[in-house]
Amino acid sequence: MIIDYLTIFPEIFPAILGTSILGRARENRIVDYRLNDLRDYSQDKHHTVDDKPFGGEPGMVMMVGPLDNALGALNPDENTAIILTDAAGMKFEQQTAVELSDKSRLVFLCGRYKGVDERIKALWDIVPLSIGNYVVSGGELAALVMTEAIVRLLPGVLGDMDSAIGDSHFNGLLGAPVYTRPSEYKGIKAPEVLLSGNHTRIRQWRHDESLRRTEKIRPDLYQEYSKRK
Repeated sequence: MIIDYLTIFPEIFPAILGTSILGRARENRIVDYRLNDLRDYSQDKHHTVDDKPFGGEPGMVMMVGPLDNALGALNPDENTAIILTDAAGMKFEQQTAVELSDKSRLVFLCGRYKGVDERIKALWDIVPLSIGNYVVSGGELAALVMTEAIVRLLPGVLGDMDSAIGDSHFNGLLGAPVYTRPSEYKGIKAPEVLLSGNHTRIRQWRHDESLRRTEKIRPDLYQEYSKRK
């Protein structure tokens, strides 16, 4: 998979993309990360990429010209998803990550300021995505969050794919509680079933605990899951 980032702050990315599973995915040539500075596609000597919004609203807007030039240069094909990090976008969820992991290439447009000129969405097939109901100063961190959720699903990235399957949200539920050594700490014991070696009982316990935890902490997810059953 190729992942392009179109940003005015490319210096944000190298440390995260070179660490842990994202770094190993690149070392193993499963993913190729490419940083693209939006200012390189500006049309003036000052490398301007933003301007004041029409209508007098405060703040700045990312200009359509540099964005269009950059996407034209990147030349995305039919199996490329162009993702705009946008607080007004659709919510990024585990199923979104699963769907995007099937693409051969991703292009992240990292929004800044008040957002991007709406006309870029008329020129290109763009998917606006949000990582939550809150606002941060730019889309770079959101792009990195989505990147990790997607990359860890690619074959060969995780040593044990079952680890991803057991994660929260993979099947629409929160993951079950986890424990490790020692089996007892300050009088608090790990559940006996996890030490039993009986994998059928362990699977059932994890499923039951996953349901219980989801109903308690995320009743919205629990209701959605129940509707599908």
